[in-house]
Amino acid sequence: MFEADKGQQIPLDGSTLRIGIAQARFNEGVTNGLRDACLAELAALGVPEDHITLVTVPGALEVPLTLQMLARRGDVDALIALGCIIRGETYHFELVANESGAGVTRVALDSGLPVANAILTTENLAQAIVRQVEKGRDAARVAVEMALLKAQLA
Repeated sequence: MFEADKGQQIPLDGSTLRIGIAQARFNEGVTNGLRDACLAELAALGVPEDHITLVTVPGALEVPLTLQMLARRGDVDALIALGCIIRGETYHFELVANESGAGVTRVALDSGLPVANAILTTENLAQAIVRQVEKGRDAARVAVEMALLKAQLA
């Protein structure tokens, strides 16, 4: 639900929306869980399967560029970033987490398209597994809600 101008809540109806998804393959067991939960929620929100473009890329650092390419095609109403970054013993975790997050935000601001960021950043695999379904569902809901809000405010 999201608040309409008159303060009433309206149902999230994604039946007319087109959604682009960039999914990192690194930590694929988790990112596949994110994807499955996200696709199931998009279907529950009425987004037709043929209105979803899913692109897989090597890792989280490749997600923002892929989102940018999807945005530039001009045929999507919202984008979703799926990935999983698990802390290791080096600074690499911070680099990947910070740069992928900043890149996803930049795509949203530069393109004017809503982008739901479901790139998990966790301390360990167990935390990622616990979060994959909820975060995948949340990403779908955010994408639909923000696309509808954008259309309403336009």
